[in-house]
Formats: sequence, structure tokens, C-alpha cells
Amino acid sequence: MINEKMYVCNLHGIGDLRYEQIDIPECEDDEVLVKIKNCGICGSDIGRVLKNGTYHFPTVPGHEFSGEIVYDKDGNLTGKRVAVFPLLPCFECENCKMERYAQCLDYDYYGSRRNGGFAEYIAVKKFNLVELPENVSYEEGAMCEPLSVARHAIKKLNLEKGAHLLITGAGTIGLMAGMWAKSFGAERISFIDIDERKLDFCEKFGFERYDGKTVVDAVLEGTGAKNAIVSAVNAVKAGGNIVLMGNPSAEVNLTAKEYQMILRKEVKLLGTWNSSFSKADNDWKESMKAVSEGKIEIKELITRKVPLKNCKEAIYDMKKGERFCCKEMIENEK
Repeated sequence: MINEKMYVCNLHGIGDLRYEQIDIPECEDDEVLVKIKNCGICGSDIGRVLKNGTYHFPTVPGHEFSGEIVYDKDGNLTGKRVAVFPLLPCFECENCKMERYAQCLDYDYYGSRRNGGFAEYIAVKKFNLVELPENVSYEEGAMCEPLSVARHAIKKLNLEKGAHLLITGAGTIGLMAGMWAKSFGAERISFIDIDERKLDFCEKFGFERYDGKTVVDAVLEGTGAKNAIVSAVNAVKAGGNIVLMGNPSAEVNLTAKEYQMILRKEVKLLGTWNSSFSKADNDWKESMKAVSEGKIEIKELITRKVPLKNCKEAIYDMKKGERFCCKEMIENEK
């Protein structure tokens, strides 16, 4: 084992993110040591650092990461390039037995319940590893988590070829969802967002601004905001599908009229959570395959790379919103 210190960005309390040294973790028999190359900064990381905190302190945040395996007790995996599924299932509950790991009743999680990717090294369960194809970069590997979440959501819409899809929220996952929808045969993909800069950016990928009146075949709601949910119900055709993906930050209260619209249209409402990682249905492996084959191109979503020591400044910068950003990426020395 490597017996040294490593640098991390360690959350000691809400708003108290420190760039400091801690011990490089020891590996259990079912773990490998990964030298982290890239880690994406998710919007949820901003909330964890500045508002909500993690499940205990201190905790190293970060759940979108990739790297190289530098230690494996058996030596079979050393040198492999990997992304990491951040959810650690209990494997005991009924959902886990059905390989519905995102619905695990007693899960752990890299970056919120245990140390994550804002670090130079991390000990990772072998179960959670996803090997990167040779032509997939570490940056793309670090984006496998949001890409898999986006794929999981789009699959639930059962889009028909030529469909017109509306997506509320033009953030990273929303744009990735649009890319998946296009690959699955959707003809038109429209976006709603309160940030004009995001709508300008989405046009770069062949997407359009929603005009506020066209009836659409399906909607992916990616904000968790009441107004966006109402817009989704108003826009979708009778009998159409709406998938709810956005995690609400406040109560969502519908009026009787708004609720009645769901009934009158006989809208199908579905929820989506995280991604699938089972043997039969694995969004992660399909995501890496799509990137490797050039069917999904995500590198242009990266708007800035910063060294680990500047992670705190990047998070505060993202919170201010003065500069447009899509995917902000921590890049450790190669």
C-alpha cells in the first residue's frame, strides 16, 4: 500500500470546505485504490457545501469521478482506467435482491455519506468500478454519472421516433438527456430555463427554445420547481408522458385547476431516481459504450477545469452565477 498523505477538499461544516492533507485510505479486501484524475462539480455539491451539509463532518464531497487504479491486492486491476458508480448498496434489502440498487433501503454513497472524489486518491469497492474504453478520456469518464442519470430518465419516456420532447431545465443533465433523446429517435427537443445563457448554450447542440404554446409528445421535468411542473402539464399532449427528475428544494403545491389538468389529459406521470447498475440493465456501461462509439458527445459541456486546490473558489463562483457554467471539472495532475 501507499503510505503517504494526500490533498483533499474536506467539508468540516456548512460553508467550511478546507484544502488540506489527510491519510491516503487503506483498502479493504474488496476495494482498490484509485488515483483520481477528474471529478465533476455537481449542482448538488453546491448545496451540500454551502447549505445542507453532508451526513457527517468532516466528509470529502464529490461523486462524479474517474481515475486510474494504482493498488489492487490481487494485482489484476492495477493500471485500469475507471469511472465509479457512487452508490454502495446494502445487498440485503428486497430492492437490492432485485438489483434495483437506486432504491436500496440502507445505502452508502461516495461524496455525501462517505469520502468522495474531491481528493487525490479514494478507496473504491470493486463492485462500483466501470472500466473506461481506450478512447474515452478521464474527463468523459467523470461525466458518466450524470450521463447515466440522464439515460435512465429518458428511457422511461418511451419516446417514439420523430417525437417532440420538452425538457425543463437546461443544465448538464438536461442537455445530456436531450442528447440521449436525439439518439433514441426524437426529432425535436425544446428547452425551458430561467437562465437565458443556458438556452443560448443549448442551441449549440441543435436544441431549441420552447415557444410556450406548441403541444409536445413528452416532457422531462428537470428542475423540481412548481412552475416548471405546471408548464410540463400544460405543454404535453393528452395521454402523453411526463417524467419527473428534478429534486425539489421547496414544497410543490398544485392548485385544484392544475391538478385537474393532469386528470383531464390522462397524463402519465413517472418518477426517476439515479441510474440502473444491474446485470440486465446497466446505464453506466451503455453510457460508456455510447461515448466510445461517438453516439453521444459530451466534452463540449465542460466549461472550465480547475485544480483541486481551487475547488472551493469554483463552488462559490458557481453559486454566484455571474459567469455562465455548464460542467465545471476538477482536474488533478496527470
